[in-house]
Amino acid sequence: MAQDSAKKREITSTFARNPKDTGSTEVQIALLSDRIKTLTQHLKVNPKDHSSRLGLRKLVSQRKGLLTYLRRKNFKSYANVIEKLGLKDRG
Repeated sequence: MAQDSAKKREITSTFARNPKDTGSTEVQIALLSDRIKTLTQHLKVNPKDHSSRLGLRKLVSQRKGLLTYLRRKNFKSYANVIEKLGLKDRG
């Protein structure tokens, strides 16, 4: 499932460090979180879609790795991202 480009731009502008930033850890985490939310809704309607479930698990794992990295490198930014996205602090 592709993300809408307008939604991507909105998320990027919210979490970007500067106006041309598109690949920082914060932006990647926010984009993954949006995809995870979309896939979760899809799986509630289609519970037997096992390939999407596998993709969801991969995305969650990727986001977890990025969150771990961000927590280790820049805790203040990590706390800010966690708060904005409404995620639980697992550390």
